[in-house]
Amino acid sequence: MAYQGLAQEYLGMPAVTRAYTTACVLTTAAVLEFITPFQLYFNPDLIFRKLQIWRLITNFLFFGPLGFSFFFNMIFLYRYCRMLEEGSFRGRTADFVFMFLFGGFLMTLFGLFASLFFLGQAFTIMLVYVWSRRNPYIRMNFFGLLNFQAPFLPWVLMGFSLLLGNSIIIDLLGIAVGHIYYFLEDVFPNQPGGKKLLLTPSFLWYLTHLKRIQTITPSLRIILQTNLETKTSSSSVHCNRGLLCGRIPLCWLDFCCAPGISLE
Repeated sequence: MAYQGLAQEYLGMPAVTRAYTTACVLTTAAVLEFITPFQLYFNPDLIFRKLQIWRLITNFLFFGPLGFSFFFNMIFLYRYCRMLEEGSFRGRTADFVFMFLFGGFLMTLFGLFASLFFLGQAFTIMLVYVWSRRNPYIRMNFFGLLNFQAPFLPWVLMGFSLLLGNSIIIDLLGIAVGHIYYFLEDVFPNQPGGKKLLLTPSFLWYLTHLKRIQTITPSLRIILQTNLETKTSSSSVHCNRGLLCGRIPLCWLDFCCAPGISLE
């Protein structure tokens, strides 16, 4: 029963959260059995001169050996990544993936000029920061010792890291990148003269909606075929880009039509 409940909980996780947490756990398991952290850490020289491109990703997936720090980071990663994906990013998977790419890009740029080997903890702090700023009135309790509102959570975590004797550079990096994203996405567009600067690339939309498009397309083919056979103008099919799909080849439907399709 416990196994079934765990499996059900795992399958119930949203796609991006499930993929990222699974990759982190599998990377840690691989370090225990097959590889070493020296094959994963961020090293610009090995990335650009030896073309070990995987280090751009693996440095975000390893949180250290099994222990308190690993489980602590995994709990926070799972909790706040899931709450973001199911909350303010609900139905916006492409935007959520873009936030991952934007945050990872900025952290990687900073890593080029600093001696940082693993950036997973900074990424977790970024997720916590964005969630906390979008839920400013939620009351938090930290280990039953502190009561505070959500926006203070990243700073509390940084203080806790300092008490454990860890460097706070990683935490500050996560807070800084989280604030940059929050400002550009939530604050600046709502200012006088402001505009939205973070535009999700269209290819991310297609990738994250590929399964949905594949489900919609067969139905569109049936509708289109019926439309062509009846030759009535009252049921012509339009895609959301204003193209009259009844006048173009069927194979184009996979590319021009999106979930905004309507029948007129």
